[in-house]
Amino acid sequence: MNEKLLEMGYKAKQAARQLRKLSINAKNEALRLMADAIEENSDLIIEANKIDLMDGETSGLSDSMLERLSLTSDRIKAMADGLRTMANLEDPTLITDKEWINRDGLRISRRRVPIGVIGIIYESRPNVTVDASGLTLKTGNSVILRGGKEAINSNRMIVDVIQGALEQSDVPKDAIQLIDSTSREVVNDFMKMTEYVDCLIPRGGAGLIKAVKENSTVPIIETGTGNCHLYVHEAANLDTAEAILLNGKTQRTSVCNALETLLIDRSIAEEALPRLVNALYRQGVEVRGEQDAQALVTGIQDVEESDYENEFLDLIIAVKIVENYQAAIDHIDHYSTGHSETIVTENYSVAQDFLNDVDSACVYVNASTRFSDGEVFGFGGEIGISTQKLHARGPMGLEALTSYKYTILGSGQIRE
Repeated sequence: MNEKLLEMGYKAKQAARQLRKLSINAKNEALRLMADAIEENSDLIIEANKIDLMDGETSGLSDSMLERLSLTSDRIKAMADGLRTMANLEDPTLITDKEWINRDGLRISRRRVPIGVIGIIYESRPNVTVDASGLTLKTGNSVILRGGKEAINSNRMIVDVIQGALEQSDVPKDAIQLIDSTSREVVNDFMKMTEYVDCLIPRGGAGLIKAVKENSTVPIIETGTGNCHLYVHEAANLDTAEAILLNGKTQRTSVCNALETLLIDRSIAEEALPRLVNALYRQGVEVRGEQDAQALVTGIQDVEESDYENEFLDLIIAVKIVENYQAAIDHIDHYSTGHSETIVTENYSVAQDFLNDVDSACVYVNASTRFSDGEVFGFGGEIGISTQKLHARGPMGLEALTSYKYTILGSGQIRE
């Protein structure tokens, strides 16, 4: 086991013990200091990010990965504003879920509490460094961050700035630490630090999540990939469908809530498919589909079975003409990663069926999957979007980073 990593784990555990007892005002003040420091050091962060971008271009990172990696003054301001928003949100560790008196006269309460030390392994997006730091601090957890090597300079600078801000607060600076080694051996050790790390959250592509899931001995919360579907039902308003399709596919292609598959009912395909596909073409999107789709629109490329499983994270989309509602549900059920799905329909009954029939973390009617985001949901940011069903599901905000404990007040009772 790496000695430096063990030292980080020990410091994180000690910091978590202090955070448990820290007042909400102290935590909120630290968040505001962090936000101010990030904005004040925006130029330094952008300069560090430029090094990562140059290295990424040299190493052949895709355009979508470079887009995820890139920081601008607007993005940095959004990161800082996210911390300020978190400071204004209710602290979930102040919440008592329920309270009752049992037959023995014991007053039993179930209270929200921090998890402890949270480890996060993630790729590309340095804004995750800020979101994760803020959310864990607000909930009284310490965090050990391990970003991808492609963002190492950006992450180092951001954490240096954050720790500098914490030194002006009552929060120990070891509450937020970064593993700056890019060694795979260190990551493997990190995934086995059961003595110090209470929960591990992987955030990134399918390969990263699979590796953590298979190798970690620390309990994990799985944030899944996003093979998100748009189903255009026969009762769809095509103006609405086109707007949602373009927003979901082209507004930001490199994120997990972007659309990857378009399903269209056969009864409207002759009208709807050319309109929607040509709209995609105008935005530079490559469309892949089967022969029946190709017969209706020129330029559609051959589709492989794997394309219906893919998270493209690029200007590529798979299309399929489905026979009816049930065929669309069957397709989504088979290929979905359980992230976000949406239907466009003016049929109320079908809309309600869709909400009940689709088993994903976020299910939409007549709205873009791009709204699957912790900040948009009012959580002040997110650690990731959980596609599992235990403990946390969907955008993981503050409450998802807490557990609970029972407190029991008695007056001398003993059990007979």
